[in-house]
Amino acid sequence: MRKIIYSLMFLALTMGSTLNAQENITFQTPPQEILQLADADMPPSISTDRKAENAFLSYRSRYKTLNELAETELRLAGLRINPVTNINSRETFVERVTFYDLKTAKETAIAGLPAKGRFSNASWNSAQTKYAVTNTTEKGVELWVIDVKSKAATKVYEDKLNANLGRPYHWISTNEVIVNVIPSTRKPLIDTKEAIPTGPTVSVADGKEAQNRTYQDLLQNKNDEFNFEQLAISELVKVNIENGTKTKWKDAAMYTDVTASPDGKYILVGEIQKPFSYLVTYNRFPSVETVYDVNGKLVKEVDRKDLQEVVPKGFSSTTTGKRGIYWRADKPNTLYWVEALDGGDANKPAEYRDAVYQLAAPFTAEKQLVVKTKDRYRGVTWGNDEVALVRDTWYDTRSESTYIFNPSNPNEAPRRFFNRNSQDAYNNPGNFVTEVNENGFSVLSMNKGKLMLVGDGVSKDGILPFVDEFDIKTLKTSRLWRAQKSNQLESIARVIDPKKGIILEQIQSKTDYPNLYVRNIFQKGGKPKQVTFTKNPFEAMNQVSKELITYKREDGVALSGTLYLPPNYDKSKKEKLPMLMWAYPREFKDAATAGQVTTSENKFTSPSYGGPVYWALRGYAVLDDAAFPIIGEGKTEPNDTFIPQLVANAKAAIDAVDALGYIDRERVAVGGHSYGAFMTANLLSHSNLFAAGIARSGAYNRTLTPFGFQSEQRNYWEAPEVYNTMSPFMNAEKMKTPLLLIHGDADNNTGTFPMQSERYFNALKGLGATTRLVLLPKESHGYAAKENIMHMLWEQDQWLEKYVKNKGKETSSDVKKETKKK
Repeated sequence: MRKIIYSLMFLALTMGSTLNAQENITFQTPPQEILQLADADMPPSISTDRKAENAFLSYRSRYKTLNELAETELRLAGLRINPVTNINSRETFVERVTFYDLKTAKETAIAGLPAKGRFSNASWNSAQTKYAVTNTTEKGVELWVIDVKSKAATKVYEDKLNANLGRPYHWISTNEVIVNVIPSTRKPLIDTKEAIPTGPTVSVADGKEAQNRTYQDLLQNKNDEFNFEQLAISELVKVNIENGTKTKWKDAAMYTDVTASPDGKYILVGEIQKPFSYLVTYNRFPSVETVYDVNGKLVKEVDRKDLQEVVPKGFSSTTTGKRGIYWRADKPNTLYWVEALDGGDANKPAEYRDAVYQLAAPFTAEKQLVVKTKDRYRGVTWGNDEVALVRDTWYDTRSESTYIFNPSNPNEAPRRFFNRNSQDAYNNPGNFVTEVNENGFSVLSMNKGKLMLVGDGVSKDGILPFVDEFDIKTLKTSRLWRAQKSNQLESIARVIDPKKGIILEQIQSKTDYPNLYVRNIFQKGGKPKQVTFTKNPFEAMNQVSKELITYKREDGVALSGTLYLPPNYDKSKKEKLPMLMWAYPREFKDAATAGQVTTSENKFTSPSYGGPVYWALRGYAVLDDAAFPIIGEGKTEPNDTFIPQLVANAKAAIDAVDALGYIDRERVAVGGHSYGAFMTANLLSHSNLFAAGIARSGAYNRTLTPFGFQSEQRNYWEAPEVYNTMSPFMNAEKMKTPLLLIHGDADNNTGTFPMQSERYFNALKGLGATTRLVLLPKESHGYAAKENIMHMLWEQDQWLEKYVKNKGKETSSDVKKETKKK
């Protein structure tokens, strides 16, 4: 009898433990201080023409709804598709589009356009006389075109477009588009949940290395293959916008890119081919690139690629064969592309890594060599027959170079004029200015042997954008203009007229929302003219103190972060505040570039759901974007000393704010998203610096990402100690600090499967750690639904209030209650 009683007691205790393991909780909302910022209306985004005369404003809701995320979704070959509407199921839609005259600052409604829609895929035609958008209805995707002069919209295609592989229309002239249309021959999709398999799923390895990262949403079986093919297939239809004529241009196939030559006589079309893969996403499936004339007649097949499951190891490695086939911007109908000269293998010695080739219409001759690059090709900017620029890069050394070359003479050696560390923001020379030629393509803007450069101007003195002149003969630059140091932050959006020195720039401050201004850089003492007037939607943040602080790590590495203090905080009294620190680790190859300050305290404070600044209004000091460099100089990889550098960064940040006298260092929390979550879990496992942590959508077991993660090129079997040491899961027994885990249960990011948080939580729970796991329904790696985001903010606030701001108070209260009971 006694045994039975004991057994029942044990069963009751076990059941109680099980029942208490999950909370029956509904969606919550955060406190008003947070809610007023998190739920503020979204200011419109703007798309301007090249002359900064005409623009379109796009208005959208800040969040989606959970109902939207719950719409039908298929996850295939790296895509997430709504098979009912035939567009990305996670598409961000604009609800309203208006016309905006930048000269008069007048906003006008667009006649004929639905007053409220689900708009996306916006683009100008080459002449910038028309502006196209898609609108997604309950049945599918339709195409609308807005005439800039009349400010009126016309629906040019009903809701039968196929946007599953991206933008479903392509401008081929000022008044013509080719649209991807769902064919009438599309077969019904297979319900994979109900379908009975006809056999097992078998994958085969043929002895070749195929070290691919852990992609999500891959094809898994023949049913998935069938569904992907049906959803990818479309017919191409040519539409004349002026007269509404619709002409079938190509029969059904799995079309991707469609681009017209600058003279409009030829069309380059990309297609996906079979066989499909269960290892990689659709952009590495077999493909073919074909040139047709404007009437759809076959001219030449220019490339055919096999399945790309096998690529040499290393970030500077690439595929073999033709890469990046495009039209030369300065020629009427010449294709160019790049090919690896080293077999795509970064580990193989080679004098030249890549070569650029070209082939002109009628595409019957042999390919012509244009230029070779010492390192891996990064891109080319065309000018004319004598002048073009090419860039190359090498990841292991973080080096990049720019060369000027003669496209008409491949025997003439390119001249290198910029060679720099790609992570060196202080010495970034900027980007060359382009202008649109008679065919509507962008080419180098040249004026009497001179080019123009615009740069962000990141420097020790702050972010001060600049405009330089570049001499083609001497390869020297001279300064034309630079922003003056002030309490504002300027950035150049576009050069409107290089010869007259007219630029479009964005100006903002801590409390002034970013707006557009037109400036004449040749006019000394002239003031910029404001052309947009969006007001600050976050005025509650105006009284929050914001300061960029700099400090040093124990080994001398310079660090920085943006410090926020609560409204009306008296810095002279130095009340000891709890602090929330938010960060994201970044890898560097040298300490000098790691210590550069690349942000400005003059940047407008725009709270986003994923950031920490809300908690300044809740009485916390907030250190946002705290620098967390992980450095590996020479042959040493950054991750070889990941943990000690991580802890050193955190300690330096806490020491710096503590030295200012603002915080109680016993009440400091750390948080981060994705790799920042990984950082958080490691900090709590390997230091006693924090009172609590918040880790969102992270990966905690690196053996589940065995072929690399983040900037780690080595696989698990090459560096098992690194993988194991860096994995919080492998060190779960060391966790003694309360950790809040949050994850979207439909995470689509490489490596951050929801299982990462679930298994880590199970390990922590089993080992007696204080932890809480919150799975947000239907959410991907970035969160979208209002219900989920508000609840996430509530969870974070509750966690911080309990384990940071009121650290120790709950324990003391519990002790008093127990004493009273006795």
